[in-house]
Amino acid sequence: MKRDIYQLLEEWKRSTRCKPLILNGARQVGKTYSLKHFGKTSYKKMAYLNFEKDEKLAHYFEGTLDPKQLIKIISIYTEIEIEPNNTLLILDEIQNCPRALNSLKYFCEEANEYHVVAAGSLLGVKTAGENGFPVGKVNFLHLYPLTFFEFLSALGQEKTRIFLEDYHTYEPLPIPMHEKLIQLLKLYFFIGGMPEAVAEYAKTEKLNVVREIQLEILNAYEKDFAKHAPPHGIMKITTVWKQIHRQLAKENKKFIFAAIRKSARGRDYEEAIQWLSDAGLIHKSYLVESPKFPLSAYADNNIFKIFLVDVGLLGAQSNLSAQIIIDGDLLFTEFKGALTENYVAQELIATKHKEPYYWTSEGIAEVDFLIEEEHEIYPLEVKAGTSQKKKSLLVYNQKYAPSKLIRATTMNLKHDGDIYNYPLYLISRFPLPIQ
Repeated sequence: MKRDIYQLLEEWKRSTRCKPLILNGARQVGKTYSLKHFGKTSYKKMAYLNFEKDEKLAHYFEGTLDPKQLIKIISIYTEIEIEPNNTLLILDEIQNCPRALNSLKYFCEEANEYHVVAAGSLLGVKTAGENGFPVGKVNFLHLYPLTFFEFLSALGQEKTRIFLEDYHTYEPLPIPMHEKLIQLLKLYFFIGGMPEAVAEYAKTEKLNVVREIQLEILNAYEKDFAKHAPPHGIMKITTVWKQIHRQLAKENKKFIFAAIRKSARGRDYEEAIQWLSDAGLIHKSYLVESPKFPLSAYADNNIFKIFLVDVGLLGAQSNLSAQIIIDGDLLFTEFKGALTENYVAQELIATKHKEPYYWTSEGIAEVDFLIEEEHEIYPLEVKAGTSQKKKSLLVYNQKYAPSKLIRATTMNLKHDGDIYNYPLYLISRFPLPIQ
């Protein structure tokens, strides 16, 4: 399965600042598969260690962390001669061996000619590194679920993807292509971007099996809560996790603690929410009352929305039926557009690698996302279906007069004065260069 991370891995390999690499990401987003593919296609040889499957591996790191000695030991274990620059050494599930994580510091300082990559649970890596994380001695990349464009590639729609990537005008797309893309987007809303679910659909086109896989992933995540979370926090983490789809179904998607329990307060669940964020399972979007650079400096850390890591998992958590795919635009409007807004958040985070923010004005208007791009802050209003309502954008425009007002809907590309309509399937291409 083609992933966009391969290009970033190639750039890491060629970089003059190449240090040992940690590939971050939530569980089951394809970290191991991506690193193995990279090793097989970009190096003469690959040596693979998995600290979860073979617990005895940790013993090799109990003594010296001298990289030259470790290379000799690993070469004997794997029966592969590890050569500088020509062999990729993969340390998988590295959170199970904190000393292996710490060894990356010495590979950077004393043996940087060896190409070493590590992968593991986002939260586990953070916890494992508390007693000596190799700060400043490693490079980082983050892997997310498949984006919509990656989904197109996985379904054999590579020519369609290339066409969209090369599109440089606000002229509407041909109607048959637009309608085809809306149907593919409906599929993506149901299937999402978890690699196992996408691969299953690409092979069998059986949505019922896709749903089984999604439920298995959700169940595995909840088991991870018990495995990795502090015992006193497991119940609260599980409670927050199961609240997300309910909170997103509200008209006002701001996370309301009182919806969990009438007496619940923010500080009671702050640790649970942070745990889920550290694990890569949720994204937080903070309220910004004054849209100025940088947005992070003007965010209210006490008011936020929570989005799930994957729109397909959100649908599974909400028990949405596959039948909804053929019911017009119902999929985009279900749960007051919860799936649509989660999808946009997911696309923006994965393609622009920035935290999402939103803006409100005294209960009069709400702009769903603010995007920092090209030294400007653009307002983005997400509308379920083909709605052309733009009240919030106009209120924002009166206050701040940005150069572009952006709306994402199921309508085709359209440019009307200062308002630019992006079809949802093309939101990752914002801003299109004007020709």
